[in-house]
Amino acid sequence: MRMNLSQSMAALIRQQKTLRQTLVDFVDEGSRFWLDESETDSEEQTLRETSGFGSNPGSLRMLSYVPPRLRQGAPLVVVLHGCGQSAADFDRGSGWSKLARQHGFALLYPEQSHSNNSHGCFNWFRPSAVSRDRGEAGSVRQMIASMVDDYALDTGAIYIMGLSAGGALTAALLAAYPEVFRAGAIVAGLPFGAARDAMHAFSVMKNGAVKTPEEWAHLVQQAAPEATQWPRISIWHGTDDQVVNVKNADALRMQWLAVHGLTDVKSKVVRLGKVSSHVWHDAKGEIKVESTLLDGLDHGVPIASGQGEPMPFMLSSALHLPDILVSRWGLSKWSLNRSRVSG
Repeated sequence: MRMNLSQSMAALIRQQKTLRQTLVDFVDEGSRFWLDESETDSEEQTLRETSGFGSNPGSLRMLSYVPPRLRQGAPLVVVLHGCGQSAADFDRGSGWSKLARQHGFALLYPEQSHSNNSHGCFNWFRPSAVSRDRGEAGSVRQMIASMVDDYALDTGAIYIMGLSAGGALTAALLAAYPEVFRAGAIVAGLPFGAARDAMHAFSVMKNGAVKTPEEWAHLVQQAAPEATQWPRISIWHGTDDQVVNVKNADALRMQWLAVHGLTDVKSKVVRLGKVSSHVWHDAKGEIKVESTLLDGLDHGVPIASGQGEPMPFMLSSALHLPDILVSRWGLSKWSLNRSRVSG
């Protein structure tokens, strides 16, 4: 009897979600005929907080942005802030929500609490925080599942980007959940497994860490022993970074090349204006690892004028990294008109 009641409740919840999406689609379709482009663009792009998304083992806040008229089967981008930043700060500085609205994808912003870390940093250096289904990694995974379920997002189009401590947590999530993410971008971050406590973390940030490619890869492979495929990895780091030594970008490159079974010597150069990216392809010709060192850039995300808001760790550049990632990951406006449900 209890099982039948549980099944009935689950079916009722699914029906309610389907009805809600149908009503949203109906209203949105009608609104298209009376809302002009200037009116839709002027709508405030604010992050919405969600509670009750799971057991939340890492005690993180869940914030998100879902554009109006988002179709079922849309992609999801997870964005992880750096130390001393909030999700709202990062979104204003980076302009991610503007891109989500323009191209038709959802955004998830996990946010650290000061009770977890007094500096607002994700605890990327604590094994208990970054292991699969534990701590902060477990919380982010639950948030993703909630977003996918609530908005019928495409489970095959989930991407992640993080800065600094958020970049290090990004590396940890890509290692712990390779089946979840299609690709990820690690910005001014550190390799997975580089530290196991706060003191070691500061040392690695300042000086880097020395391991063989095989040793770096082993740390990732231990995080998800049953993995059969790995996400595409994008590494971005300023050569003048005063917070996280650029040697960590080299270690990240070695780590993920070895995970993908690729060698450091077989790269191709891709030009982004005056910037050169190195990319590595697998046997099928697909890019698996790319690494970009930004000459003269300090610690932060490269942001182009007019596409973000200047603030600490959002650094003026000829490049706008979020826009580049939208292009690299194929997050284009056709997503807004997709109607299929995936996963």
